[in-house]
Amino acid sequence: MIRIPGDKSISHRALLLSALSFAPSRLEGLLPGEDCRSTAGILRAMGCEIPPLPGDGGPIRIQGVGLRGLRGSGSALDCGNSGTTARLLLGLLSGLGIPAVLTGDASLRRRPMRRVTDPLAEAGARFREEGDPGCLPIRVDGGELEAIHHTSRVASAQVKSALLLAGVGAGAEVDVTEPTASRDHTERMLRRMGVQVQQVGAAPHRVVLPAPPSRLDPLELHVPGDISSAAFLLVLAALGRGSLEIANVGLNPTRTGVLEVLRRMGAHISVESPREMDDPGGEPAGDLVVGGSRLQGTRIGGGEIPSLIDEIPILAVAAARAEGTTEIRDAAELRVKETDRIRALTLNLRAVGVEVEELEDGLVIQGSDHPLQGRIRAFGDHRIAMAFGVLGALPGNSIEVDDRQVVEVSYPGFWEQLREVHRRGTALSGGAGSVSALTPPRPVVTLDGPAASGKSSTAQAVAGALGFRHLDSGALYRAAALALLESDLPADQWVDRGVEAVARRRLELGETEHGFEVLMDGRPVEQEALRSPRVTERVSEVAAIPSIRELILDPLRTAAARGGVVTDGRDMGSVVFPDAQVKVYLTASLPERARRRILQDGGELSAVRIEEEARRLAERDARDRNRAVAPLRRPEGALDVDTTGLDFSGQVQVVVDRVREIWPASGA
Repeated sequence: MIRIPGDKSISHRALLLSALSFAPSRLEGLLPGEDCRSTAGILRAMGCEIPPLPGDGGPIRIQGVGLRGLRGSGSALDCGNSGTTARLLLGLLSGLGIPAVLTGDASLRRRPMRRVTDPLAEAGARFREEGDPGCLPIRVDGGELEAIHHTSRVASAQVKSALLLAGVGAGAEVDVTEPTASRDHTERMLRRMGVQVQQVGAAPHRVVLPAPPSRLDPLELHVPGDISSAAFLLVLAALGRGSLEIANVGLNPTRTGVLEVLRRMGAHISVESPREMDDPGGEPAGDLVVGGSRLQGTRIGGGEIPSLIDEIPILAVAAARAEGTTEIRDAAELRVKETDRIRALTLNLRAVGVEVEELEDGLVIQGSDHPLQGRIRAFGDHRIAMAFGVLGALPGNSIEVDDRQVVEVSYPGFWEQLREVHRRGTALSGGAGSVSALTPPRPVVTLDGPAASGKSSTAQAVAGALGFRHLDSGALYRAAALALLESDLPADQWVDRGVEAVARRRLELGETEHGFEVLMDGRPVEQEALRSPRVTERVSEVAAIPSIRELILDPLRTAAARGGVVTDGRDMGSVVFPDAQVKVYLTASLPERARRRILQDGGELSAVRIEEEARRLAERDARDRNRAVAPLRRPEGALDVDTTGLDFSGQVQVVVDRVREIWPASGA
């Protein structure tokens, strides 16, 4: 039987509310992940003694400081990567009238906070945004809260909980209406602590705190396992051939949408030993038993979304291996999670070979059973990393996750547990995938070198010889130039503000049979537009803007994530793909490069013409080596290929042979 870490949502709330109790609380099963450590660390900074969170979920005792016992901190309160910590504290601190600055890591500082601060401000709270509009760092400046009445357009447990905590802290009535019921952990916990909380209706759903408490009773709470964490192993088992039992999983009815969807797709999931944790009115829990089956595509959307919003990444993985089409709608909330999860899922599914359509509020995924392989980017998001870890563990797949450490936010020990499931053979009997690789993935091949060294033509020929795709990085810079030319931004502001205009056009690379095409706003860009005189005139200028070069790294790396790519340029092996498996630095003598350039331009060869062109190339080499942005460099570990004495087929063969040395599957 597998045991999973404690529920993250419950753990955050248990820590916060225990700190406000008038007497000691006893908590067991808390999630020891980084997000919960952020909440515990802030409470310590505000005067509540919180013991270290046990790695095994063992019991701890928290001596609460009472409703008015927390104090301000002289330094900013760091929420790390935890949006729950930030939003709940914005409510609690504004209700208590404690001045403080809340901040977080780079990812959290991009996530929206006005969904919480706006209704609080309407009730009298005061905030100062010290970063980007609507984002951390935010200073809580106090203010006297009146009754809080709020109708939310989107069902959000974080917003609802922040307003309830503000009401508890301020002694103010709270009345919150949301379109459907969001997770109700806060309401359940407040009732256990002696607070009257009323819940009315289902759609819309109303939560009322009519009589704020004068004190909170202590908590005696055993936190069940997190169903969001269990979902990863449920999908792993459902897509495998064995069975798996997961002990003590929280089954709060506002959180079990993932079970209903998996059952609808054909998974065999049963609940054994159903119970309520600690006493009636606590959190429902039970043991889950899942068996392998053939999953079918389905439609996910509407009122079920709030009950499974965190599980959509792993449901997308299930959809990729199901028969038929799965459509996910009404999930625009995913765009403001740890990353834009709709975008991250789209890019990564495409990178490993899954056909997927990105929607404003979801995805359309075509299931298949062909082998999937490639390298995916977690984008700093624990659920993206774990979802693709599961996909990589399925038979026949070979998927590498770029940032495995990020899972520590919510699931310490995830990779070890995934390996343990493999070792036991409970979920994947009869076949085995690999979290790293089953066979060597197709490599990324970079060709760098000075002007007129034959990089582009060689790269295209090498790709053709190997059955790889040619990646033309220059097309993206041309698309960026086109985006700026089509914007209202004056050219003298391109350096300072151009990246914003380009980012709005959503540049990406879509796969074609032999390479890639540039997509802008989800639609292909015609070559005629990319090669127009006005774009050609400005592309060098645009390509020299550091922020735009940084922006374009993402689609380039995403396109190459599953390997089998040959790309060329001036900084491919040194900056864009520093970890490329095959790096080649092409060069030739100045006279030979001059001769090739003249022939390429359709000119006639002569000693004088060659000398003039060689001089121009030497001057360009000097500029390229000394330019501030993307200077010409020989990438570390690159194979030097002097093509002066080689014909074209010969230089192509040198590169092909190099690839076959490290990747025999290329046909040697």
